[in-house]
Amino acid sequence: MDNFDFKQALAGGLAIPAHPLALDAQRRLDERRQRGLTRYYIDAGAGGLAVGVHTTQFAIREPRFGLFEPVLTLAAEELHRAGRPLVRIGGICGATRQAVVEAALLHRLGYHAGLLSLAALPEADEDALIAHCTAVAEVLPIIGFYLQPSVGGRPLPYRFWRRFAEIGNVAAIKIAPFNRYQTLDVVRAVIAAGRDDIALYTGNDDNIVADLLTPFRFEGRARRIVGGLLGHWAVWTRRAVECLERCRHAEATPELLQLGAEITDCNAAFFDAANGFRGCIAGLHEVLRRQGLLDGLWCLDENETLGPGQMEEIDRVYRAYPHLREGENHHTLP
Repeated sequence: MDNFDFKQALAGGLAIPAHPLALDAQRRLDERRQRGLTRYYIDAGAGGLAVGVHTTQFAIREPRFGLFEPVLTLAAEELHRAGRPLVRIGGICGATRQAVVEAALLHRLGYHAGLLSLAALPEADEDALIAHCTAVAEVLPIIGFYLQPSVGGRPLPYRFWRRFAEIGNVAAIKIAPFNRYQTLDVVRAVIAAGRDDIALYTGNDDNIVADLLTPFRFEGRARRIVGGLLGHWAVWTRRAVECLERCRHAEATPELLQLGAEITDCNAAFFDAANGFRGCIAGLHEVLRRQGLLDGLWCLDENETLGPGQMEEIDRVYRAYPHLREGENHHTLP
C-alpha cells in the first residue's frame, strides 16, 4: 500500500462518499458510530472517502467543538485497517493561513489530497484566489471544488478554472455548481489547459448519472467525468457503487437516463431542494438513521434540522424507488 498511486486511482474513476458526522443526543462526537460509518463505506465498495467536508459539517473546525483533527484521525485509522488502498481526501477551508495549516495536518495524518473550498474568500479577486490555491498546493495535492452558491460557494468563471488547471499539484476537480453552464466551464478549461492528469469528478448531486454518461468534447479533445465525490453517495452507498459501474464508459440509454431522474428525485428529498437545501445534512442523517448507522439526526447547530415537509418527501422516495435503497437497520456497528 505504500506504493499506492492515488492519482492513478482517481483517474480510473471512484465512488467517494462525503463522510457525515455521527453525534449523540448531547451533540457530542459518537466515536463508535463515526467509526461504523467509515467501515460501512469501506465494506460498500467505496474507492475513497472525503472527510471534513460540507457533509461532515464545517463547524467541526470551530474551537468550541474542536472536532476537526479527531474526526480526521478516526477516519484515517479505519482507512488504514481497510485491507485495501483507498483514496483519502480531507476538506480544507478558510483563508490562506488556515488552509495551509489544515493541509499540513492532512499531510501528517496520511491523507492524499485536500478538497479546497473557496467559500471563505467571497470577495477575493482572481489573482488572490489563484495565489491561495497555489500556496495550499505547495503543502499537499489539491482537488478543486466548485461549490454551489446555495451552500456557501461563489461563481468561478472559465478564466479562473483555466488558470487553476495550470497549478502543478492539482489532482482532480469536484464539479458541484448544480449548474450546467458552470459545469461546462470547468471541463472546457481543463481540456484547454491540456491537463489529462486532472481527474474530473461530479459533485452535482442533482445530475449524477448524466454527468457520468456525457462525453465532453472541446477543441477536438474528449473527456469524461470519471467518478463522483458526493454527499448523496453517503447513503445507500452500495447502490451508488453499482451505479458508477453501470455508467462507466457507457452510452446514454433510456434506462440509464430514467435511473438518473430517479436518483435526482431522491436527492431532492434528501437534500431538501424544496427549502433551498436547508435540511441537506439532516436529510442524509435521516436516511443513515433508517439504515441503522446513525442514532439520530443531530447536527452541531441545534437549529439545523429537516425542512418543512422533508420527512414526507423522504418517505415518498422510499416508497417510489425500492430498487435504489438499502435495507433498513441491517447494518451492524463495531
